[in-house]
Amino acid sequence: MTWIQVVILGIVEGISEFLPISSTGHMIIASSIMGIEENEFVKLFEIVIQLGAILSVVVLYFKKFFDFSRMDFYLKLIVAVFPALVIGFLFSKKIDQFLESPLTVAIALLTGGIILLFVEKLFTNNTIDHEKDMSYKNGFMIGLWQVLAMIPGTSRSAATIIGGMQQKMTRRFAAEFSFFLAVPTMIAATGYKMFKSYKEHPEVLKDKHNLAMLGVGNIIAFIVAMIAIKTFIHFLQKNGLKAFGFYRIIAAAAIFLLMYKGLIK
Repeated sequence: MTWIQVVILGIVEGISEFLPISSTGHMIIASSIMGIEENEFVKLFEIVIQLGAILSVVVLYFKKFFDFSRMDFYLKLIVAVFPALVIGFLFSKKIDQFLESPLTVAIALLTGGIILLFVEKLFTNNTIDHEKDMSYKNGFMIGLWQVLAMIPGTSRSAATIIGGMQQKMTRRFAAEFSFFLAVPTMIAATGYKMFKSYKEHPEVLKDKHNLAMLGVGNIIAFIVAMIAIKTFIHFLQKNGLKAFGFYRIIAAAAIFLLMYKGLIK
């Protein structure tokens, strides 16, 4: 992996992490188009780089995220993150196999795109607009939706926003809760991936060049994600989710075409 490729992937991650378009899927496709050879470091990079983007939530919502008078909010986050932690631990090897498949990404993008075209008609009269109004059951159900995002191309953001709307949350609050839920989820996923990588391939994390690339990628993803979050919330309140549905369908079609032409495998 070159430094230019690190920068490009950092930008792709920062833009796509909080949009309902699948950051992992976009990084897989970007890596394929740039001809990045899949190896242990690249697999690690594609997971760990998400941490930089996720930390932008902590900065942007610092006062809200660290308001320790809202312990009920933290408990609801724990309940919501639990399903992904369990499934991720039990099926990590199978998930890693999915990460190598652009075809999986294309199918998931297409399916999710079609759902986003109609989701706001499916879930109407949504009244929950604050975490104090949501229940632990709401949080757990959103956590089950998040499990779907382990399939590359699904989008953790899309799955949890749709899950939130299915649980009667407004689309604004569903998006905001999705941001908060990303923090413990990705910290756990990154920590587990780094531990597993160090245990099985210690040379990857002992290489100073690799560590420098991880650092730069995370910094770029962090900066770009801060801009993307503010833009997304404004766009979502004004326009809804349908535009992202059309984008996903177009992106899926492009991937199928590139696969047919042999440009990605």
